[in-house]
Amino acid sequence: MRYGIFSDIHSNLEAFSEAVNYFNGRKIDRFICLGDIVGYGPDPQQCLEVVKKLKSKTIAGNHDWATVGKFNLNYFNWCAQKALSWTQKKINEKGWKYLHGLPLIYKKNNFYCVHGSLDKPKNFNYTITPSQVQLNFSLLDARLCFIGHSHITEVFCLNKGQIKHLRKEKINIEKDKKYIINVGSIGQPRDGDPRLSLCVYDTDKQLLTFKRIEYNIKKTADKIIKKKLPEFLAKRLYLGR
Repeated sequence: MRYGIFSDIHSNLEAFSEAVNYFNGRKIDRFICLGDIVGYGPDPQQCLEVVKKLKSKTIAGNHDWATVGKFNLNYFNWCAQKALSWTQKKINEKGWKYLHGLPLIYKKNNFYCVHGSLDKPKNFNYTITPSQVQLNFSLLDARLCFIGHSHITEVFCLNKGQIKHLRKEKINIEKDKKYIINVGSIGQPRDGDPRLSLCVYDTDKQLLTFKRIEYNIKKTADKIIKKKLPEFLAKRLYLGR
């Protein structure tokens, strides 16, 4: 089984379209979206339609739930709040129902999917610091956990009580080890690399493959400005921050 796993599209249709083009060139048996389809970017409804067309197994991100009133807007900074208020007016009724019905966790065989953290997933905590990573490993009763939320592509590996931080294009999943896999962001990477990030998980080979792909940032940034969303949201795309 080959899974195409992605997260944090954030209404960036140009980036998402390039990701789908990449997946279409490979044999993907199942798509998994780790949340935050919407927020920040200029094409929320269009990105929703693409996710639904992929028949993706999708979990809720904080921006998804905030758009439909299931998560408090006060959690967000002013840029995110303004974008969310704008997004709420751009989602049709079917899109609203889809976002409202998204679950917090998806489990399949020996792996979990959650937007930010296994620790109180409805609070959308992060898994970044050593203490946060250690806590999530203590809650993980499977070999793998796929996450997004931080927009940073990275893998944490637990082996005999020791945690290693990995950043490789390909990672072999080894027996007797556990992994927390952050697949990064499609629409707004924050690791200094503006290219979109995605992951393919091959269960037969027990192989993770990460891919970074360029997209038309200018087209997305111009849309953000044209639709009078905060200018900062356009500028940060070029920086990968």
